[in-house]
Amino acid sequence: MSTPEQPSFEDALARAREASKELAAVLDEPPWEPIWKRPRKPKSKAEKKQELRKQRRRLQDAGRRRFAVGQSRRPRSRQNRIGNAAARRDARALSRVWHSTAWLW
Repeated sequence: MSTPEQPSFEDALARAREASKELAAVLDEPPWEPIWKRPRKPKSKAEKKQELRKQRRRLQDAGRRRFAVGQSRRPRSRQNRIGNAAARRDARALSRVWHSTAWLW
């Protein structure tokens, strides 16, 4: 049983709900509602077309970038390849030295 000095939780909740409805009526606004529960605002045809245009442009740019990457991986000149191979060999030898314990002996 609830006494007037200590109202129950349900009574307090009911009073708070009533007060929120009155407050919403006073402010002339609909009661608060989370954004994911609100109805979606339909887009106009112009907005849809603009969005699709942006998307198409983005995809075309990505395709161009992909094509350019493919083109850049063409076989290189012999001199260039030799230089790269030598650099790789040097780097490999250095990394072996760094990871070995030979210098400790």
